[in-house]
Amino acid sequence: MVPAAAVAETFASLKAGLEARAAGRTAAVSCGPVSSGFAELDRALAGGFIRGSIATLEGNPGSGRTAVLAGALAGATRAGFAAAIHDGTLYPPDLERAGVCLDRLLLVSATSPLATARCADILLRSRAFGVVTLPAVNVRGTVWSRLGALAQKSDALLLALGGASTELGYFASTRVRCAIDRVLWSEGSGVLRELAGYEVCTQVFKHRRGAPGTVARLRIA
Repeated sequence: MVPAAAVAETFASLKAGLEARAAGRTAAVSCGPVSSGFAELDRALAGGFIRGSIATLEGNPGSGRTAVLAGALAGATRAGFAAAIHDGTLYPPDLERAGVCLDRLLLVSATSPLATARCADILLRSRAFGVVTLPAVNVRGTVWSRLGALAQKSDALLLALGGASTELGYFASTRVRCAIDRVLWSEGSGVLRELAGYEVCTQVFKHRRGAPGTVARLRIA
């Protein structure tokens, strides 16, 4: 087990490095919405996720929400840098197969809601990442308010994965619900058939710049 003092020292070093980088970096120029990585969902979102805000990808485990998250990270890493805070559920080879450029993705492990929020705080204040993703942890509304303000200041998208609490739902500008619509199988029959992919139904049920209720169906190979 890593000593607590060593963890604190590493965390402080990362924090100092990111703050130093942010101090010498000019603010990014806004270039429109952040793509979800799927043209159908971008149309449902009137162009994409709102830059400088919090958005959520909701649904039960196995609903396809992680595949949509990977699509957003793929688009973000094609254009610049992204960061993903995770609790061990993200698998880099799967992200790479989904089109994510791992050389432009910072993976940060966090095992508690407080640690997740602290990591998001540091990453957003660095202004080095166009997209920061994290689990939809249960923290106080004041924490989501601060993170939302930092996302706006850094002109970044903070994308939360999982069921949204009342507090997160309130501060999120965009909320998308995911569900598996259809499983796709390869040609053949019986045991020779293999899983070829699935279709995810995504419903936009909150959007600051558009009417809710729009549905997009995404084909995931």
